[in-house]
Amino acid sequence: MFVKVASRKKASLREVLRRVYGNFSSSGGNGSFSCHNHRTRCYVQEMGNDFEDDDGNMELVQMGAERTKNVLILMSDTGGGHRASGEAIRDAFKLEFGDAYRVIVKDVWKEYTGWPLNDMERQYKFMLKHVQLWKVAFHSTSPRWIHGCYLAAIAAYYAKEVEAGLMEYKPDVIISVHPLMQHIPLWVLKWQGLQKKVVFATVITDLNSCHPTWFHPGVNRCYCPSKEVAKRAALDGLDESQIRVFGLPIRPSFARAVISKNELRAELEMDPDLPAVLLMGGGEGMGPVGKTANALGKSLQDKESGKPIGQLIIICGRNKVLKSALESENWKIPVKVRGFETRMEKWMGACDCIITKAGPGTIAEALIRGLPIILNDYIPGQEKGNVPYVVENGAGVFKRSPKETAGIVTEWFSTKKDELKTMSENALKLAQPEAVFDIVKDIHELAQQRGSII
Repeated sequence: MFVKVASRKKASLREVLRRVYGNFSSSGGNGSFSCHNHRTRCYVQEMGNDFEDDDGNMELVQMGAERTKNVLILMSDTGGGHRASGEAIRDAFKLEFGDAYRVIVKDVWKEYTGWPLNDMERQYKFMLKHVQLWKVAFHSTSPRWIHGCYLAAIAAYYAKEVEAGLMEYKPDVIISVHPLMQHIPLWVLKWQGLQKKVVFATVITDLNSCHPTWFHPGVNRCYCPSKEVAKRAALDGLDESQIRVFGLPIRPSFARAVISKNELRAELEMDPDLPAVLLMGGGEGMGPVGKTANALGKSLQDKESGKPIGQLIIICGRNKVLKSALESENWKIPVKVRGFETRMEKWMGACDCIITKAGPGTIAEALIRGLPIILNDYIPGQEKGNVPYVVENGAGVFKRSPKETAGIVTEWFSTKKDELKTMSENALKLAQPEAVFDIVKDIHELAQQRGSII
């Protein structure tokens, strides 16, 4: 798209830019211009005769209309769900809009700040090993005056570094998929005078209970995965116009997969006839995975005939010790032990039910695949509310005991097949496979209404 600027004599690029983008002031002798706010650089070079045609007119490509827009997704590797959601959004942008957007998924805290922000991943893993520490940290920082003071104090030290990190990517859109990625970036945009230029969206990655730092009234959109979260957003001061309930963003490979269960089992070298249970403990292999696997190995073997009545797939994540221990077991039923998997859509598609901790991403993926869920653990705070979300909607059960868990799977595969089928149907009713596409389409509409940062 081009703008024609008629002139009796050659017009300067400064004048053209003034007409298209407003007033600019000189920033020195390098030919670039800066906006009224001295912090914001427009990085436009004087191009001389390159814009003038034979009729004395000027042609200028409108920046922000035809050029590739930059999308910066802010995440932190404090749990695998944040990165997974960010990458799902990135992939959906590519599928929906091709090269119209350049999407960068970044942990700006780790790359541009100092302690404690650049060390959050290690701190998070430490607290999960001592889970009561995490419980105290989650609830003690929930009051707004506490986390507001905490974030303000951090901003006093690292706002300049965060500002440099954000501006390096010249984002047209900023998307936060982490509860601590709202406040400081929004302050930076305010200081830069870019609140009306840059779209800022929060994509909440907790299904039910979530920390109040997710909710900031300065965002353009807050994408909630459930009605329960949307209600909390409204209570925390967000307007109805800011809130959208689309679901949790899951990798497009889940939403667009078309391979049948039989084909998947053949590809993954599974038994084509035996029902299959998928056992996992998140990316870190947390929870009672080992004990549950051993209990299933015993219960899924028919006591009279000695034949298996089911097969077991175990995903150990990054837990190499667990993987090694389970591989050394003498199993009496078909068992596959896997490490960290990047093809979860295939393993889930090949199974009939799943046993997992109450991670929101895994739950959302299982619902899309119609898998009845046995939840055996949860992280206090953000994952606690996921348990009633699954159980009260009839998509699964909660059992901490490995023996009881194995008993339920055995019944589902033998005497209670109807219950398994009903829960599968309920899971599909809860599923929102198009959520990630709904999110990027809505962000695209917002971006079309905005100008450019450069």
